[in-house]
Amino acid sequence: MSRPSRKIIMDAGTHKRLLDTVNSRSVSSGEAQRARIILACVSGEAIQSIARRLSTSVSTVIRWKNRFLENGIAGLRDRVRSGRPNQYSSDFQKAVLEKLEHAPPAGYGQWDGALLARELNASKDAVWRLLREHRINLARKRTWCISTDPDFTAKAADVVGLYLAPPEMAMVLCVDEKPNMQVLERLTGYAISSDRKIVKGMESTYKQHGTLNLFAALDMASGTIHGKMTPVSRKTKKGFLAFMEDLLPELPASLEYHVIIDNHSIHKRHEAWLLNHENVFFHYTPTSASWLNMVEIWFGIFSRKSLRGKSFSSTEEMAVHIENFIKTYNHNAKPFIWKKREVKGK
Repeated sequence: MSRPSRKIIMDAGTHKRLLDTVNSRSVSSGEAQRARIILACVSGEAIQSIARRLSTSVSTVIRWKNRFLENGIAGLRDRVRSGRPNQYSSDFQKAVLEKLEHAPPAGYGQWDGALLARELNASKDAVWRLLREHRINLARKRTWCISTDPDFTAKAADVVGLYLAPPEMAMVLCVDEKPNMQVLERLTGYAISSDRKIVKGMESTYKQHGTLNLFAALDMASGTIHGKMTPVSRKTKKGFLAFMEDLLPELPASLEYHVIIDNHSIHKRHEAWLLNHENVFFHYTPTSASWLNMVEIWFGIFSRKSLRGKSFSSTEEMAVHIENFIKTYNHNAKPFIWKKREVKGK
């Protein structure tokens, strides 16, 4: 007679953690597979059935079940292995990290692995291994912009407040423009790279057929976009007000329209126009903080999906192309969800 299988008994908290592991996008596939195995065991599914369904072996299912019975969730993690010993000493680590605190040699803009190795008279591979171990990436860059607006807190709170708790019976619009879009014509297609991969190819030379300006308004509630192309020369106060005049009749009727805009000069000093549109209110982002305007998120999507690598023979062709993109985008538009819980200025 075969020995009865040991049953797994777990509390609700452990069960939830295993479910979260299965559904998480940040854990490895191995961790998610182990969680699936344990959840299947808890449900009473036979070990042979689990192995077939999850495309693994019976011994693997038994191993992880036993590990869980012995150590709980901690038993599903990989055990520490000795591995290959480090080929560099603590003095070498200290030397590399201290070197990064100093400016690179005269004429160089930044450190890289080869330059560090040369300056330290060390192995380039050892330097790269050490940098990876400390999660130091010398090639990647991040930029920041610190607002010096003395009224940053009040302005940021005003804008974020509209995102998190918009007024009832009102529409919130995020408005800005993407200026100087170059209309470039060049041959494009597909090419085979040196490693035999098929990649997008484009001719290095091009013809320029002018530039266009795009005014855009994001309806915060629905995520839809209202856009208007104009010559760059119309990126003026009059051009902005003309866009607003065209925009308002397109929008659903609302008691109030709250418009979020940045501090560009064309957006300011419109008191007379606002007096004639008493249900329209302008809300300005703090200086050097246009990232608070959610239409900037859409401009990033638009640049990647519509303009990058595209060839145009005229401004008219580009305008039609952009109109078609906006129309297609609006079919599946979804609102952006503001997730920044804290904003700071200085």
